[in-house]
Amino acid sequence: MSNKLSKFENDAVRLMRESEIGILSTMSEKFSGYPFGSFVTYTSSKDRTILFYFSDLAEHTKNLMQDSKSSLTIFKINEKDDNQNSSRLTLLGDLNLMDKKRSELIQDHYFNMLPESKSYSNMHDFNFYEFVPSQIRWIGGFGAIAWLKPESWHQLNIEWSGAEKNIINHMNEDHSEAITASLKAQYGLNCDKATMISLCIDGYYVVSNEKKYFISFDEPCLTRKSYKDMLVKQAKLYK
Repeated sequence: MSNKLSKFENDAVRLMRESEIGILSTMSEKFSGYPFGSFVTYTSSKDRTILFYFSDLAEHTKNLMQDSKSSLTIFKINEKDDNQNSSRLTLLGDLNLMDKKRSELIQDHYFNMLPESKSYSNMHDFNFYEFVPSQIRWIGGFGAIAWLKPESWHQLNIEWSGAEKNIINHMNEDHSEAITASLKAQYGLNCDKATMISLCIDGYYVVSNEKKYFISFDEPCLTRKSYKDMLVKQAKLYK
């Protein structure tokens, strides 16, 4: 991948990781042939799989039962510039109901990232869905436009997955200063305390003053060694 496309992918991944909302377009079951747009919340998995928690009663869910073809648009308004120059990401693909086994594997992560969604679990008509992109369109502003390769956005084998809790506990207990230094470097935020809460191949999430932030990596990390090396690299860089 060229340096230009690599930067586009990094920017697109960061937008996807930082956001939790988007516009989901499904094929209308009621009005055949027309797309139906819905405001939705989502979170992303340890890899770049995008996860949803939908009610069976929602219009977009009824549409998905008939046709899994979907499009998710994620955007960030540039308040200091022309809105047309804002960053946006559009993913085309299939949005499918997750089976019970896989749902059980991801539900703790989902509720950790979107805790307000846990109350919906008391209702019997909510289920988990995962988005598998087939095409990805990135617009980072004028001139920063590309179709990205979807392969790296599919389900991946992550070697460090089983050690996530140990990594988080170790960082929070022994390297909290590295976490706050990363917040300052990437967000200009000065804080006394920040808590790491979740890892992904592209970085990690922290909470400071009841607000969540995504600390991004330069490249994806799928092994324990690469993850450790990236954390050490950032600690030295942001010191």
